[in-house]
Amino acid sequence: MFFISNAFADAGNAQSGGIMAFLPMIAFIVILYFLLIRPQQKRQRQHQELIASIKKGDKVVTNSGIIATVSKVVSEHEVILEIANGVHCKFVKSAISSIMENSGKVDASPKEMAQLAATNKKVEVGPVTLFSKADKKAPIKRGVSKKVSPKE
Repeated sequence: MFFISNAFADAGNAQSGGIMAFLPMIAFIVILYFLLIRPQQKRQRQHQELIASIKKGDKVVTNSGIIATVSKVVSEHEVILEIANGVHCKFVKSAISSIMENSGKVDASPKEMAQLAATNKKVEVGPVTLFSKADKKAPIKRGVSKKVSPKE
């Protein structure tokens, strides 16, 4: 009889704390939303905007780490990338992880190019550093297509 009376007494206290038992679980879900779900949705939205803004001539990095230039946008979901001179591959746009800031084009004035040819030093042109042809240790970098020859 002693056990039965205790059981009836505990049943009344359990009903009053029902909502309070779920409060830690609700707080945990809210914390997960703000720490995991919301930032992931933001990154996904930014990646979709990045993919939509891809155009011909952009220098991109794929998920596998290949650095290439967009040679043609085939459709909403596909692009053709030029990996090396004359080597073209078709990629799904979602395989592109980022667009590089520097497209590889050098904005060097003729004066700066002449300075490069006349000296044996490096010339800094914006984000790209050019080296003269006479400097055998450091070749011309980052897609500089113009060959510089010293004036005689």
